[in-house]
Amino acid sequence: MQYLSISYTERLSGAGAVTSVGSRGDAFDNALAETINGLYKTEVIKKRGPWKTIEDVEFATLEWVDWFNNRRLLEPIGYSPPAKFEEMYHREHTLVEDEGLKQMSLH
Repeated sequence: MQYLSISYTERLSGAGAVTSVGSRGDAFDNALAETINGLYKTEVIKKRGPWKTIEDVEFATLEWVDWFNNRRLLEPIGYSPPAKFEEMYHREHTLVEDEGLKQMSLH
């Protein structure tokens, strides 16, 4: 398994993929994905099962991802949905960048 991991890492590096911020090659490297997987399994798969068809699971997954990204209210960002907060962030930074470019062009 270790050799497979080394080969995989080398292939990603050769393709120009950027490694994650923080630790690499240990349990912490995949922590965010595992957290989301755990939430998904708890909130959708276990809570709403048993499932009759794959299509039922797929539809429930789409609903959950939409809720998670667009309607879930997060306290750390002022009880705002993540997608709305991200949109606002990019709009503000675009305005700041545009203003900076205007000021530079005047000199």
